[in-house]
Amino acid sequence: MQRYPDIEIYLAKAPIEALDAWLAATLDAPPLSRAGKRQWRTTGHLDGKKVPVLLVEQAADSFSSLWFDSDATPWPRDADCARAAATALGIEVRCSLGGWQPGDDPDRFWRVQPDGQEDAITWPDSGQ
Repeated sequence: MQRYPDIEIYLAKAPIEALDAWLAATLDAPPLSRAGKRQWRTTGHLDGKKVPVLLVEQAADSFSSLWFDSDATPWPRDADCARAAATALGIEVRCSLGGWQPGDDPDRFWRVQPDGQEDAITWPDSGQ
């Protein structure tokens, strides 16, 4: 299975406290700290490697972007992280359908529900 160079997922209404708890349990990360308007940062660690984390609130519609700027995450792909986050946080999570390539439809995303349901959706203008 191909490991992505970074991971980005979109979270529906995830409270900072719940994210802090999940990131601490998953990446031994300290609590998120403000890093600008609607931005939060922390750095986790996994197997001796740093995992920088950036949260941007309301990055697309009412969804927040959670970006792990490392390939040293517990998840090889965005969808794997989305499944873990949806389960742990009890919220809807969205991510890219796969590794993005030129010519791919930028409005097609994968949606993971907290009850385990998953499907491909069209999400126009996400990420803007």
